[in-house]
Parts: sequence; structure tokens; C-alpha cells
Amino acid sequence: MSDSTTMTIRLNSVVKEKLGRLAEHTRRSNSFLAAEAVSTYVDRELEIVDGILRGLDDVKAGRVIPHEEAMDRLDAVIEAAIARKASKS
Repeated sequence: MSDSTTMTIRLNSVVKEKLGRLAEHTRRSNSFLAAEAVSTYVDRELEIVDGILRGLDDVKAGRVIPHEEAMDRLDAVIEAAIARKASKS
């Protein structure tokens, strides 16, 4: 038994043509490629949303640092990376 379902989407003619070309060159169906594209997009976007939600939970719990301190930490990391790169040259 398959765990897939059918969904209808609208594509503009340019995207549909490109999908057809890709399908032809990769010997995959339009449906397979579209499903792969949607799956990849959904996974990526959910990862972003989940990160935002974790960040909002951190804010609510008070797990934050002032902007200046965060920037100081980032500057220190960047400076250390530059120094390491220079010492390898």
C-alpha cells in the first residue's frame, strides 16, 4: 500500500516547460520531480519555522543576551578565524 496521495497544482507555462525538459533529460516523470521539489521545499521551510519557534521559546524563557554582547561574540569569532587563516599563510 502506498503512502502517497494526489494533489493538483497550477504552474505557469514557463515552469511547466522547464519541468518537462528536466523530466526528459533525467528520465523522470513530471510528477516525480514535482513531488521531490515540494518535499525539499517543505522540509527546508519547516526547518526555518521550527528554528523561529525555538527562538521565540527562548525569548519567552528569558534565554537571551543583549545585542551588543552577541555582536561582540560574533566579532571575536570572525577575528579568530581571520587570525587562523593568516597564520596558515
